[in-house]
Amino acid sequence: LSQATMSENFYTGVKPITPEDVKTVQFDARFPNCNQTRHCWQSYVDFHRCIKLKGDDYAPCKQFMKAYMSLCPIAWVDKWDEQREAGTFAYKEKL
Repeated sequence: LSQATMSENFYTGVKPITPEDVKTVQFDARFPNCNQTRHCWQSYVDFHRCIKLKGDDYAPCKQFMKAYMSLCPIAWVDKWDEQREAGTFAYKEKL
């Protein structure tokens, strides 16, 4: 499955993300440098933590998904999705 399809599968009943929805992420003071690698990773983690804690239908989680879809290379997201499914994703708690 593609990155967009996998991410949108979490949002049954919520308007699917269109290419027009994916925009450059606004400035985040937690990540002031040009290198956005950490911002990418943190947005991916925040999205999966959010849906784990609040459920698939919690619309504010969508902001994290938009951020990581805008910032992260698809290959990274595909790899992280595989790692999450295998239980080997490098994070302090299971996502």
